[in-house]
Amino acid sequence: MDGRSTKAHGALAMVQLFAGGDQVITKVALNGGINQIVFCTYRNVLALFILIPVAYFYEKNNRPPITRRVLVSFFLLGFTGIFASQLLFLAGIAYTNPTYAAAMQPSVPILTFLLTLVMGIETLELVKLEGKMKVGGIFICVAGATLMLVFRGPAVLASYNMEMYSAETNDIPAAVTAGWLSSLRRFGFDQWHIGVLYLIGHCMCSAIYLALQGQFLREFPANLSVTAFSCSFGSILVVIAGIFSTQNSADWSLTPSELLAVLYAGIVASALNYGLATWSNKILGPALVSMYNPLQPVTSAFLSAIFLKSAIYLGSIIGGILIIAGLYIVTWANYRERQAKETVEAIYDQYTDGATEPLLGRDSTTIT
Repeated sequence: MDGRSTKAHGALAMVQLFAGGDQVITKVALNGGINQIVFCTYRNVLALFILIPVAYFYEKNNRPPITRRVLVSFFLLGFTGIFASQLLFLAGIAYTNPTYAAAMQPSVPILTFLLTLVMGIETLELVKLEGKMKVGGIFICVAGATLMLVFRGPAVLASYNMEMYSAETNDIPAAVTAGWLSSLRRFGFDQWHIGVLYLIGHCMCSAIYLALQGQFLREFPANLSVTAFSCSFGSILVVIAGIFSTQNSADWSLTPSELLAVLYAGIVASALNYGLATWSNKILGPALVSMYNPLQPVTSAFLSAIFLKSAIYLGSIIGGILIIAGLYIVTWANYRERQAKETVEAIYDQYTDGATEPLLGRDSTTIT
C-alpha cells in the first residue's frame, strides 16, 4: 500500500478505538440518567463549532465552489448520516435492547458494499481470486461481529464487578419514544417489531451515508468541508428534534460527569472521528470504511475491561480475531486489484510511448 492508504487504514482503526471509548463513556452517562436526545444534541453542536473553523481555514483556498446541487448533497449527507441514523438508532434501542441493536450493526458493511456496487464505486469480479476474497472477507468480518454478540463463552479475563456493567440489561433511558411508526400496531406489529424496523432504518441510513459520501468526494474532494457542512445540516435537524421532544428544561442541565461525556463525544467521537472517516473515505472508498465498523465492539470490550473492570469472554476474543482477519483479506484483495490496474496502465503507457517515439524519430530523419 502507498503512504496515504496506510495512514487511512491507521486512521480508521483509531476511529473505532475512539468510538469504543465513546461507547464506554456514553454508557456511564446514560446510566446516570442523561436524556439520550439531549446528549445527541450537545455532542453534534459541539462538533459543529470545531469542524466549521477548521474546515474554513484549511480549505478556504482549494475548496470547490458551493452550488445549489452541492448544498443538496450536504443536506442529504447530514440527514442520513447524522440526523436520521442517530435518531433511528435511539428509537430502535428504546423499543428493543442494546444487544439486539448491536447485532444489527454488521449488516452495514454488506449494505454499503451492495450500494457501492450499484453506484459503480466498487467492482466485483467473482471469476477472479480478488473478487472471491472480497466477498469472503466481508462475510468473515460480519461473522466475527455476530459471534461476539451471540456467543459469550467462558470469561477469559474475569473481574470483580463484571455484572455491574452487563451489556444484557434492558434498563435503558428511553428518550425517543415518539410513535413515528405507532400506526403499524393496528396491523399486528408490536413494540419489538417496530423497534426492529427502526434499527433496519438506522443501518440503511448509515450505509447510504457512506456510499453517498464516497461518490460525492469524487466531485468535491474538500473532505473537511464535506464533514463540516454535513454536520451543520445534521446538527440543525437534531436541535429541532431535541427542542420538540423535550418538555422539561431540567433535561438540558448536565452534571460534571455528563459534561465530561459530552466533551469527549463532541470533540473526539464526533468532530475528530467524522473528519478522519471522511478523509479515509476519500482515499479508500466507502466499502472499506464500513468494513471497520465491526471493530467497534472489539475496542469497546477491551476498553470496558480496562476502565469499567468488565470481563472479556472467549466469544469476544474469537470474534475479534475473525474481524481482523476479514479486514486483512478485503484490504489485500483491494490492494491486488489496484496493483493489477496500475500494471495494466503502466504497460499501456509504455506501449503508447514506444509507439510514438519511433514515429517521431523516423519523421525527423526523413526531414533531415
